[in-house]
Amino acid sequence: MDVSSLDEYASEAELLQEFTKMPSIEKAWVFPSESGNSSKAMFSLGQIDLLEDRKRTFVLSSLILKKNKDALNIEWSPFPVEMLSASAIVPSPSGSKLLVVRNKDKTSTLEIWGPSKLEKEITIPHSVHGSVYADGWFEGISWHHDENLIAYIAEEPPKCKPIFDRLGCKKEDSSEKDPVWKGQGELEEDWGETYTGKRKASLFVVNIGRGEVQQVEGIDETLSVGQVVWAPPSSDVLREYLVFVGWPEIIGPQKIRRRLGMKVCYNRPCALYSVMSPFREFSIDKLNDKAQEPQDCNLVVCLTPSFANAYFPRFSPDGKFLLFMSAESAVDTGAHSVTQSLNRMMWPSHGKPHPIHEIVDVVPIVMCPEDGLFPGLYCANLLYHPWLSDGFTLVMSSVWGSTQVILAINTLRISRISPTDSNFSWNVLAIDGDNILAISSSPVDPPQIKYGYPIPPNSKEASWDWQDVSLPFIGHSEKLRSLLSSVNFSILKIPVNNSSKNLPRGANRPFESIFVSVNKSQTEPVEDHKMDGGCNPLIVLIHGGPHSVSMTNYSKSAAFFASLGYYLLIINYRGSLGFGEEALQSLPGKIGSQDVNDILTAMDYVIAKGLVNGSKVAAYGSSHGGFLTTHLIGQAADRFVVAAVRNPVCNLALMAGTTDIPDWCYALALGKEGNMVFSEALSPHHQDLFYEMSPIFHVSKVKTPTLFLLGEIDRRVPPSNGLQYARALKEEGVDVKIMLFPGEGHVNFRPQSEFESLVNIAVWFKKYFN
Repeated sequence: MDVSSLDEYASEAELLQEFTKMPSIEKAWVFPSESGNSSKAMFSLGQIDLLEDRKRTFVLSSLILKKNKDALNIEWSPFPVEMLSASAIVPSPSGSKLLVVRNKDKTSTLEIWGPSKLEKEITIPHSVHGSVYADGWFEGISWHHDENLIAYIAEEPPKCKPIFDRLGCKKEDSSEKDPVWKGQGELEEDWGETYTGKRKASLFVVNIGRGEVQQVEGIDETLSVGQVVWAPPSSDVLREYLVFVGWPEIIGPQKIRRRLGMKVCYNRPCALYSVMSPFREFSIDKLNDKAQEPQDCNLVVCLTPSFANAYFPRFSPDGKFLLFMSAESAVDTGAHSVTQSLNRMMWPSHGKPHPIHEIVDVVPIVMCPEDGLFPGLYCANLLYHPWLSDGFTLVMSSVWGSTQVILAINTLRISRISPTDSNFSWNVLAIDGDNILAISSSPVDPPQIKYGYPIPPNSKEASWDWQDVSLPFIGHSEKLRSLLSSVNFSILKIPVNNSSKNLPRGANRPFESIFVSVNKSQTEPVEDHKMDGGCNPLIVLIHGGPHSVSMTNYSKSAAFFASLGYYLLIINYRGSLGFGEEALQSLPGKIGSQDVNDILTAMDYVIAKGLVNGSKVAAYGSSHGGFLTTHLIGQAADRFVVAAVRNPVCNLALMAGTTDIPDWCYALALGKEGNMVFSEALSPHHQDLFYEMSPIFHVSKVKTPTLFLLGEIDRRVPPSNGLQYARALKEEGVDVKIMLFPGEGHVNFRPQSEFESLVNIAVWFKKYFN
């Protein structure tokens, strides 16, 4: 690297450091206090430590003082407390206890903290279970109502493997001191990307008072379990039930045991199950006749046999209903993420579960939303306690077009309660009685804590007042505020240029793009502000998935690029979440054509409006966004000055045989038919078709200098995909740079790799725009 290049790296790295230092708000919990006009809140914060190459986790406590809705004050503790080596932190429902989980090499430790001291420490060897799941999907840590039991998900104990010594094979528990080595044993399937080496997720319960852990028995060995919750207390004192999600390993008509990739794949069949808790003595002791102990202790009941997909179980506060979410059309079509439904079943008053066939759609799938109206549910997570104090209004965050909004849902209506006049994205953090703690942000505005009140509380149309909460340690530095002071964004509606009578109405409706630019006149809408001389280059940012979405929430990378003076066009092509099921399902079978055309149409739109200079355009995308970026520089070779891709799909035929989600290749290339013909053995016909639909088919036309950022252990899109394409570009004489990051997977790079990636993109783009 020459001196000038070093100077460029130093300049970009110094600026990116300013963004990296800023803490992020991860979670929050609110608990009632002794005073009626105040609540206690606890925030989990994250901050990147580049030298340590990890995210540090802090806990910060506060007191919310509410004299009235116009006099809100939050008193913060003087300093946050770092949670060193904590895998998960989960307060009890009352807020009087705190569970801290620490996963170590050979043990997992459960710490129970009280208000002023460590009350219990339970160390569990990996012969009982492996690491506790804290991944956000299988993860389920549920406090019992009396706060003496905790149900949670952990890896099952390791299976026995052969041990060899100089004489041959020996028993694993042999006490001899001779040198030995442990054999590999049979391959144990895992759930793919991010779950490499993770053993099956199993259900455990810990009795805090006794310091005892038991695995829940009776669950079929082909089920991986997660998202456990305690059922409401039953009138039958003999029974305490758990409800959990179970994912079967059996796939296809051949009934093959196989775990396909799980990360962000809502198309995996799953159901809700119930099982009795292994700890029942605290109830049985209340009876004189011990012979009354139930005989069906280990009976596991499938609660949703009529649903192919059910997850996020939540009980209503009165215990009468069990609600859950479903992505059934994902199972039917093979699309990995779809428009969801919210469903409700009655919970038996006697507490004994049974298969339930009468299930009501609280929120059905929305096929084609009308302008400005509810587009359907797209919820990535649900609060453990999502209820307002009325006991029947559920609050959640959901995608609405290119924004994230807060919804209040009950049997009467679905209300958007975050401001309708804001293009910022909103995310609910916690419920405080009738009120809501949330955050709001934009692509270039860091998260701001908001506190919401319903006004008036009994109106037919929900109306909420949102107040800013002062949080002095979250925000840009003075330097960044200066750089971004004139940066604005807007949401553009882009008309479809290839509308067809063969497409459903929802697929012919406009799609959206987020446009970030420098607006020198603060009073003019961004759409009306034309460039002076076209000096600012444009970066087209393309999300992956493809059934994902770019929202108007804060993005470190977007803010970084904007601070460097780039305009950004962030495109939600048809097939993105947040626009109804018809638009989403219009893409499978047409990847590489419909989505490519939508991106070019969005570019033409902003060029025709005079918002950007069409001769200064870069493209950047990851995963399917990399698929589209490499397609664009092949199909529209003269329109891009420079490009960068991260873990791109460049050859579907190669990917189908190496990825953890081969069914994804079939579903996107063939549409719904792909679900029926999916096979691990790619036929010659499908191999040819997949190749022709791939960017590598157009490689000979590419002229755009391209940067490749590849994760060495990526199982979703193995690096062989990007390497094959990059080397083919080199053969064509295209300027290429390849960076292979050791130990990195597909989605989330570690801090140092993420930092180096963004710095290299900035230097690479600047090199060719100059």
